[in-house]
Amino acid sequence: MADPKSDDKRPAPDHAEDNAFFPSPYSLSQFTAPKSNLSGADYPNAYKGGRWKILMIGADERYLLTDNGTMFSTGNHPVETLLPMYHLDKAGFTFDVATLSGNPVKFEYWAMPREDAEVKGLFDRYRDQFKQPLKLSDVIEKALGEDSDYIGVFIPGGHGALIGLPESRDVKTVLEWAAAKDKFVITLCHGPAALLAVGIEGAKGASIYDGYKICAFPDALDAKTPDIGYMPGHLTWAFGERLKGLGIEILNMDISGMVHRDRKLLTGDSPLAGNALGKLAASTLLDAVGAG
Repeated sequence: MADPKSDDKRPAPDHAEDNAFFPSPYSLSQFTAPKSNLSGADYPNAYKGGRWKILMIGADERYLLTDNGTMFSTGNHPVETLLPMYHLDKAGFTFDVATLSGNPVKFEYWAMPREDAEVKGLFDRYRDQFKQPLKLSDVIEKALGEDSDYIGVFIPGGHGALIGLPESRDVKTVLEWAAAKDKFVITLCHGPAALLAVGIEGAKGASIYDGYKICAFPDALDAKTPDIGYMPGHLTWAFGERLKGLGIEILNMDISGMVHRDRKLLTGDSPLAGNALGKLAASTLLDAVGAG
C-alpha cells in the first residue's frame, strides 16, 4: 500500500527486469487507494438468459519502453478492469478473457484496491482465466461467426493497452466484426488506443470510427506523469493524437470520471470512470437484451 504522506517522486525499481520501474511512492499515494469507488451495482432486472457474454481483450505485455530507454512496469489497471467487469457481472453477463498471445493478462497490481472485498473477489473468480486466457486468433476462428454469443467487447485501460493492441490484425478483425454485427465496444483510459488497429495496413477511406466521440486519457496528462515519477520516462508516441487521425474526437481535456456513449461505443476517461462506465455498460446492455 502506498504511503499516503510520501513525497518520494523517484520511480521504484522493478527488480524483475533491467532498467524497469514502477510508479513512485508519491504518485501511488496520489492515484491509488485501498478501496475503490464501487457503488450502485444493483440490477434487479439482471439478465438471466445465459447466452450473452463479453469478450475481454487483456494486455499480455508488461514492459513499455519510454523515450529515455527506461521501461515502465505496466499492464491492465485493476480498477479500470474490474469495476466495469463487476457491474456487468452483476447485471448477468459473463466474460471470456483473451490476449493476443494466449499468455497471461498482465496487471498493474500495485493499483489493486486491496481492502475492497468485492473487487478482489471478482478478481479471484476470474483468476484462472486471467492466468490462462484464450488466444485471440482462436476466438476469431471459433466464436465470431454469425451466431456468436458475444454481445460486446471490453478492452480495459492501463498503459499495457499501448503495447501490441494498436498494431494487431486480430484486434482489427474483432473491432470490424463488432461494427458489422452491431455489437458493443467498451473501453477506457488508455484502452481506446486499441481502436487504432482499424487503421493499420493502409486502410483506404474513412475509418469505421470516423465522426465518433469518446473519452480517453489525455495526451497532455501523459506528458506530465514523469514529473511525479508515475512513469520513468515519456511515452514515445501520443495515442490520442493518432486517434484524431481516424476521425475520432476526444471530449475530455482532463480526468474527472467522465463517460460517454456514441452509438455502440462506450468509453471513459481514466480509473475515475471505472464505476460510472460499469454502470453505463450494464444498463445499456440490459436495455439491449430487453429489447430483443
